[in-house]
Amino acid sequence: MNLNSTTDDEELTTPTRFLGIDPGLNRTGYALLEHSLKGPVLCEGGIIRSTQDGNLASRVHEIGSGIREVIEEFRPDIMVIEQVFTTPKFPKSSIIMAHARGAILYAAHDGGVPVVHYTPTQIKRLITGSGRASKEQMQHAIKTELGLKTILEPNDVADAFAAALCHYHTIRVTCF
Repeated sequence: MNLNSTTDDEELTTPTRFLGIDPGLNRTGYALLEHSLKGPVLCEGGIIRSTQDGNLASRVHEIGSGIREVIEEFRPDIMVIEQVFTTPKFPKSSIIMAHARGAILYAAHDGGVPVVHYTPTQIKRLITGSGRASKEQMQHAIKTELGLKTILEPNDVADAFAAALCHYHTIRVTCF
C-alpha cells in the first residue's frame, strides 16, 4: 500500500477489480479495470450526469444513485477516488466536488467497497511522470498504457481510469 494514499478500510485484500472515480457534480467519470496476467484490462467506463437545472440535493442523489448502480453491476474490490483539491482561482469548485464525493463515498460504504484516496498530483505523477500533466497528456498516457487505438473521452473517463491505474501500479509492486 502506498504510504501517501489514504484508505477508509484497514482490512484490504489484494483487489482484482479497481473502480476509479473522477468526482464531479455535473458529471462523474467512472472506470473499471481488472488485473490480468498481461496487466491492467479496461472493462467498462462512462460518466454519470446530474440534471443541471435540478437542486443540489437531487443532483447529489443522482450521482450517488449512479455510483450505487455501477457498484451493484460490476462488484469492484476497491474504489479509487480523487481527493478534493482547491485552487485560489476557483474555491467554489472544491465545495461542489465535495458534495459529489460525499454521495460517492456513501454509495461505496453502503455497497461494502473499500475506498482509497489519491491527490490529483499523485495520480498525474504516477501515470505521466509529472504532477502537473495536462488533461491531454493524461488521456494520451492512458491510451498508451491500455494499448487503445483512440484516447478516452470525455476526459472524466480518462481521469477515472488514471485513478484506477494509479492504485493498480501502487499495489502491484507489493501484491502481484
